[in-house]
Amino acid sequence: MSDWTSTAIALLEADANRSADTHLHLFPLPPEWGIDLYLKDESVHPTGSLKHRLARSLILYGLVNGRIREDTTLVESSSGSTAVSEAYFARMLGLPFITVVPRSTVQEKIDLIEFYGGTCHFVDRAEDMSPEAQRLASDCTGHYLDQFTFAERATDWRGNNNIAESIFRQMEREPHPVPAWMVMSAGTGGTSATLGRYLRYKRHATRLCVADVEHSAFFDGYRTADAECRCERASQIEGVGRPRVEPSFVPGVIDRMVRVPDAASIAAMNVLSRRLGRRVGGSTGTNFFALCWLAAEMKASGRQGSLVTLICDSGERYLKTYYDPAWLAEKGLDPAPYESLVEAVLAGGSFELPLEEA
Repeated sequence: MSDWTSTAIALLEADANRSADTHLHLFPLPPEWGIDLYLKDESVHPTGSLKHRLARSLILYGLVNGRIREDTTLVESSSGSTAVSEAYFARMLGLPFITVVPRSTVQEKIDLIEFYGGTCHFVDRAEDMSPEAQRLASDCTGHYLDQFTFAERATDWRGNNNIAESIFRQMEREPHPVPAWMVMSAGTGGTSATLGRYLRYKRHATRLCVADVEHSAFFDGYRTADAECRCERASQIEGVGRPRVEPSFVPGVIDRMVRVPDAASIAAMNVLSRRLGRRVGGSTGTNFFALCWLAAEMKASGRQGSLVTLICDSGERYLKTYYDPAWLAEKGLDPAPYESLVEAVLAGGSFELPLEEA
């Protein structure tokens, strides 16, 4: 191993040591329900999202496999948050960074990528991202980080303070320390793979529910056991949903999947933001909607326990999209009916909406 590689790994480890563990918030529900909701707040990472963990792991994976050297250009295909975090680490290591992004990516994320020294290369269609990133990496003799392939193997799912281990450590003194359910939406599929593998490895009774969005191939791929499923339209909820079933998506660790309408994701995002007193992103809304669905199901059956999901990133990145009424109208999204549903569930009502589940 070269001196440069040794120094690079040490820099990444030092960043991890400086980053305190993210908070686990208790979301208040009536005590008589005996149901506790928890939100693991990944938005407090230095680069503002869950993808900070993934970016560090992907770059470490490239370093220890000898694919990243001191003159290597890092290349990625990313809708935004992963690229923001990778640009941060690339700058830390003094490496050039290029990411392929859809033209529809919000400007706030583009600005952050460029703030950290990254370069954005735009494509018109989400399905063109990976082939274009491969071409760019080949042309510059760089390293394609390829989050959609390597997310599930770059993270140590056995422990090493991965997100699952962190949650269980923080839950130790709670009334129901072993959650009934963990809920996670799928972008690469890497986080759901880490959660599901850890649950099985530690033999926890916790089950994993993956919430997918409209215009995503994951749900149909899981339901039909077809890894070749495709979806022609792009997801409107950034960071989750994919036009194909990505290699990092591991269906065997999932106990249940549910498809959440895009307007419902925005609605749950709005409700949660009001309850927290700060804005969260759209994928967090997807998670929270599924969490409320499961909580209502548990309450209806008289079952007590805890449920956990993630705050994936801050809503400040989406002021011109999800929080903009004109943008919602343009996209044909009306969150109001779903907001009423979520508020009713949190007030003790039933979940009066059939959802596609598998």
